[in-house]
Amino acid sequence: MRENSLIRGSTAFLFMLIIQRDALFLKSLSEAIGECVHPYLITSNPFHMPIPMKLRSSQWFAGREELAFQNRSALRAMGLNPDDYVGKPVIGIANSWSDLNNCNGNLRDVAEAVKRGVLLEGGLPLEFPTISLGEEFMKPSAMLYRNLMAMDVEETLRANPIDGVVLLCNCDKTTPAQLMAAASADLPAIQINGGPRAIGQWRGNSIGSGTDLWKYSDELRTGRLSLDEWHEIEASYGCGVGACNTMGTASTMTSLSEALGMMLPGTASIPATDARRLQAATATGRRIVQLVREDLRPSRILTSHAFDNAIRVLLALGGSTNAIVHLIAMAGRRGIRLPLSRFDELSRTTPFLVNMMPSGRHLMDSFDSAGGVSAVMAEIRPLLDLSVMSVSGRTLGENIARSRSFNRDVIASHEKPLLAGGALAVLTGNLAPNGAIIKASAASPQLMKHVGRAIVFHNYQDMLDRIDSPDLPVTSESVLVLQNAGPKGVPGFPEWGSIPVPQKLLQAGITDLVRISDSRMSGTAFGTVILHIVPEAAVGGLLSLVRDGDQIELDVDARRLQLLVEDSELARRKANWQPVASRHLRGYPRLYIDHVLQADEGCDFDFLRPDSEAALEFVQPVVGRS
Repeated sequence: MRENSLIRGSTAFLFMLIIQRDALFLKSLSEAIGECVHPYLITSNPFHMPIPMKLRSSQWFAGREELAFQNRSALRAMGLNPDDYVGKPVIGIANSWSDLNNCNGNLRDVAEAVKRGVLLEGGLPLEFPTISLGEEFMKPSAMLYRNLMAMDVEETLRANPIDGVVLLCNCDKTTPAQLMAAASADLPAIQINGGPRAIGQWRGNSIGSGTDLWKYSDELRTGRLSLDEWHEIEASYGCGVGACNTMGTASTMTSLSEALGMMLPGTASIPATDARRLQAATATGRRIVQLVREDLRPSRILTSHAFDNAIRVLLALGGSTNAIVHLIAMAGRRGIRLPLSRFDELSRTTPFLVNMMPSGRHLMDSFDSAGGVSAVMAEIRPLLDLSVMSVSGRTLGENIARSRSFNRDVIASHEKPLLAGGALAVLTGNLAPNGAIIKASAASPQLMKHVGRAIVFHNYQDMLDRIDSPDLPVTSESVLVLQNAGPKGVPGFPEWGSIPVPQKLLQAGITDLVRISDSRMSGTAFGTVILHIVPEAAVGGLLSLVRDGDQIELDVDARRLQLLVEDSELARRKANWQPVASRHLRGYPRLYIDHVLQADEGCDFDFLRPDSEAALEFVQPVVGRS
């Protein structure tokens, strides 16, 4: 017996020596290749020892006798022995995979890799499905359902024995919806995305998601592209699972999740089919167990300083205008107000650095190999609050200490930016008293100061019916105006704002003109397009009173958008204005119309946004008989 005890003691001692040796080796390896590969993609402290703590899930599994009996037997019914998981965190895996969402098509594989990490770190992974918001199939827009997905995730977390959650996202609205839920629930949370899709090729040219679609669509409309060529491009365009490979809304939002500190550093831009994607998922699975043990919650990460950092990164990326709406909504869930004026203030002093479609020429694979989000943040380091915390357990300053750009043609330096500032601009004036947005980095310089006469489309169908009519009285000086395309007006706030350039202008070689609406546009789109006018036409904003022939002034430098019509005439029009009656008299669309906030408030529901410290509390369920 004594001999066996000595053997066991010696074995334990040797094992501890091996642990110390391997830990030092991994640390040295991490430092040696830190410039090329983030340490989280090598290891995430595999020797993290459990810390005794009271778990939220214990209310279900270690509560009163009959309740614990019922819940433990439910685990047994799934083939799990609850005795194997005593004192171990229950980790929810919120999976937005769906056959209806090609962007999120690899999330089943990502989920399995996350589970592997959770198990390695000593947790119990339990995957659950959520609504999946796919841009291609969902009509009129996935934006209509962003708030519903946020509610879905939040209420699943509230109702179940979950100690921490891994959020699996990719397509545009899935990322902010999950972060809105995480901000409200304030349970330990971490996000991992599916990554951007592979890059298709057509006749030797790389195909950029969205951006090239709009370009080739215009060529087809003018007859410069044949139908056979159009079909060839279609075959090249859908080249695999993953999000858009341009700096559209999907890549912008996942980049901002990393910038906010809700993703592990270096993970947002890894391509969908890259083996590092699954390695990052495993590291994420390990890290969420540690987050639960450390009790590190979103409320410590999603601070006002973190949102300022995210705005700076958005501007340096030349990212999607949609991110403005999403950031405001996410911040609102933590009681943080982000006025549009804050975006414009930071825009004036933040350089635009990233040469990617639609504002440049590169795609996401080049962005990732150039250093990704960490490299962008390193370039604007003096403008950031480096003390903010992240899910890595480290500060932002620590996360980007060794980061840098490896390709100056993709990620420019702070000293030699693509633009010194103003990638996005917030406009005001009588036409947009509460604000409107223009993506200056993707607009035509010659149109940034312009006066032209309005051609008004009263709704989306009216625009489709008349935009290519040879009788449309349009010139290069015209200002196209789309009404009733905002949050309440549709409802759902779709991406209709990038009004097609009329065919007669395209045939004359004119590829851009000023376009104005209360709608959004795809993050992959480009042009001199003014968006998100607040208040929208459907609630009686001045946009609803614009008539054909009215003169409209745009001055981006002065941040002005003005309808040049006498006040007396506007008052006469207002007196005769009537809102367009909605056909939605019941169901979720009716709820959306009645409760959605305007674009300058993030288009969240009024009842989901806390208006006091007390309203920030995540009320726990009564854990008893169902």
